[in-house]
Amino acid sequence: MDYTLEEAQLDEIEIILQKDFIEVGVQCVCLIDVAGNVLSNLDNGKINFDVYSLAALSAGNYGAVSAIAQIIEEEEFSLLFHKGKKRNIYFSKVAADFLLVLIFGKETSLGFLRLKVAEAVKKIKRILQS
Repeated sequence: MDYTLEEAQLDEIEIILQKDFIEVGVQCVCLIDVAGNVLSNLDNGKINFDVYSLAALSAGNYGAVSAIAQIIEEEEFSLLFHKGKKRNIYFSKVAADFLLVLIFGKETSLGFLRLKVAEAVKKIKRILQS
């Protein structure tokens, strides 16, 4: 991977993540690369888990599901969702090299979140291309 993000780009991305996710009830949002490196991590101040392990495992999970997609002759699955009793996790591909990982509770609507993710991904892609 040979993608370099400028500090100004990361600052713009963090503003989007804060406004589009944290301010609407998402508990934690990370922008990671497909190798599992954390590029940005924002939360609501109530998160007490290891974000770096989460990022590494999320990238591995995404890689495994990508391999499954190829086996069933799909090009890719652009998003993943896992539902838990207390928390849910949502993964969305952002360009070829990046993933958004969101942790949210039952109080956040999946449909609403999917809409917000689609909007945020467009904004982030514009920043990455600048």
